[in-house]
Amino acid sequence: MIIKNIFFDFDGVIAESVAAKTEAFREMYMPYGEEIANKVVEYHMKHGGVSRYEKFRYWEKKFFGKNISNERTQELAQEFSELVLKKVIYANEVSGVKAFLEKYYKRLNFWIITGTPTTEIEIIARERGLTSYFLGIHGSPERKRYWTEYLIENYNLKREETFFLGDATTDQDAASFSKLHFALKENEENKCIFEDYKGIRFKDFETLEKQLKEYFVKRK
Repeated sequence: MIIKNIFFDFDGVIAESVAAKTEAFREMYMPYGEEIANKVVEYHMKHGGVSRYEKFRYWEKKFFGKNISNERTQELAQEFSELVLKKVIYANEVSGVKAFLEKYYKRLNFWIITGTPTTEIEIIARERGLTSYFLGIHGSPERKRYWTEYLIENYNLKREETFFLGDATTDQDAASFSKLHFALKENEENKCIFEDYKGIRFKDFETLEKQLKEYFVKRK
């Protein structure tokens, strides 16, 4: 079996930017008290790949009983973007990712699929010098399983030749929904959530590269 296609989540997989977003959400809700801010962070960490739009709608309903309008959701998302954009642009890269992209992008097909809004992730990728490595960069408001199916259909990809690299349950869900291989990027935030996960795990791209080779040797 041969790997030909890889879908990458962004935060926590390409950039070490999970903590930056966690703290931005905390900062936004701290005016309502530490208890609410802590619950916001807890929910965010358990639902890392869910779009910010869905999170804001959930929190406003859960904590304040508000069914907020699309306009208000956009306002909250813009406030969050202003807090977090530069932090993500300048966050450290996941160890080995740039070398991995440089080594394989002419031999494999790469896409980004993320919960970050498409317009924002395009800016981040451009500022980090990553755009040329990817055939497409796709984010919210569409969900990840929408993008996996969209790319499979539009590029006529074979599911058995396609991997999803992620660190959140939404990444695993999208991979499962589209019948793709999945590899988990481990971090402190997802340790408990994926305690029972038995598949491929990696902490850096040097490890991932070795594990992918071993994985496909075992499955021949």
